[in-house]
Amino acid sequence: MTVDTNNYYGNISISDSSIRAVAGYAALDCYGVVDLVSKSIADSARELLKKEPYSKGIKINHIDNRIYIDVYCILKYGVSISAVAESLRKAVKYSVEYFTGMLVDAVNVHVVGVRV
Repeated sequence: MTVDTNNYYGNISISDSSIRAVAGYAALDCYGVVDLVSKSIADSARELLKKEPYSKGIKINHIDNRIYIDVYCILKYGVSISAVAESLRKAVKYSVEYFTGMLVDAVNVHVVGVRV
C-alpha cells in the first residue's frame, strides 16, 4: 500500500515500507529502546525472510491522509517505561511527519518486554 498526497509539487506516493523504515530508525534511536519485535509468530516468520531490521515491529495504517503507527518494542531494564514511551512517541511522530509531510494522528507504543 502507499500513502498518497497532493500538494503544489504534484502527486506524491510514499510506500508503507519506507514509512516503516523511518519510524523504526527513529524508534531504535531513542534511549531505553533495546529492540523492535513482531506482534505475532506469523509476522516474525515473515519479517525474518524480509531482512529489514528497521521495519520489524512497526505497523502502519492510513485513512484520509492521516497516518496511524503501532510500535512494538522491548525496553531496557531500569528505565521509566512512561518516559521512554513518551519520548518514543514524539520521536517517531516527528520523524514520520518530517519525512512524509503528512499528519501522524497517533503513535501507539506497545511494550512487549524488558531486557537486562
